[in-house]
Amino acid sequence: MRDDETAPLPPAVAGEPVATQIMLAFDDNRLASALFGQYGQNLALIERRLGVVADQRGNHVAIAGPEDAAEQARHVLEGLYEQLKRGDDLTAGDVEGAIRLAIAQGSLFDFDAGAGRQSFEEINLRKRPVRARTAAQDAYVRALRRQSLVFGIGPAGTGKTWLAVAHAIALFERKEVDRIILSRPAVEAGERLGFLPGDMKEKVDPYLRPIYDALFDLMDTRIVDRALQTGEIEIAPLAFMRGRTLANAVVILDEAQNSTTMQMKMFLTRLGENSRMIVTGDPSQVDLPRGQTSGLSEAVRLLDGVEGISCCTFTAADVIRHELVARIVAAYDRADAARRQEGGE
Repeated sequence: MRDDETAPLPPAVAGEPVATQIMLAFDDNRLASALFGQYGQNLALIERRLGVVADQRGNHVAIAGPEDAAEQARHVLEGLYEQLKRGDDLTAGDVEGAIRLAIAQGSLFDFDAGAGRQSFEEINLRKRPVRARTAAQDAYVRALRRQSLVFGIGPAGTGKTWLAVAHAIALFERKEVDRIILSRPAVEAGERLGFLPGDMKEKVDPYLRPIYDALFDLMDTRIVDRALQTGEIEIAPLAFMRGRTLANAVVILDEAQNSTTMQMKMFLTRLGENSRMIVTGDPSQVDLPRGQTSGLSEAVRLLDGVEGISCCTFTAADVIRHELVARIVAAYDRADAARRQEGGE
């Protein structure tokens, strides 16, 4: 796959890390083109994130930079190339995930690129595999497999709902559960639901659109449509959960920060035999009326340490959308921290 030539370069300034140049060659020109990205955008991302220089010539690339960073870049490219050889698509998120894995592992661990193995967990679906891209996502997937009730809390763009839906689909496809039930609080966006046009489904669908998007992206459209018609996949507002016992199902509550204390208690006590619950939300984006306690924050506090329950926390560092999203989240977090500090003084 590669011509591996590693040659140390003299450091620019005494005391700086030793600079190294690594030469890589990929034997499939078509896959190499996909690896480097359109106009070399994947290489540019690697350069920016790892602090190296990647010079591409055809299906060859020369990586120059500090020794550890150059090795990390090599591992990223080799791992992504193996992914392409397996027939998987390559997205900017995959590149970012591979970079984060390389940074997390540093020089303490070895990649098994030849076997296409990375340490982050993977959810195997019929349509395509879904991989964890950060250490927090990896811990989240492991918790989903191990526990009956999992809380995923953190900012937008960290993959909480995406991975929850993927896990639910995997259990459904393996026939470990009979149904997938997806729910959200229908918090009114400046208008009363009764005044919105259409029947009940048309009134609440806009609130549930992100869940629909995840379903259709991770499952075949015809299967989703049929499962929605038969009730094997059910999408409903949180209020519709009252009085039910949900057995042999995966139940996901999204945007749970907008549930009240009583709604959260009602939802959690719906858990039936052979069922799993996943609760996701961002405590910093509560749309409840001022002074009303978020059911998510209270549940996480009350259930801390209870056997069979896991709480996975994501931060701005786990955002896997556009790079700017992580910076935006971090800026708001700093502003919130400053306000809290001022309030405490």
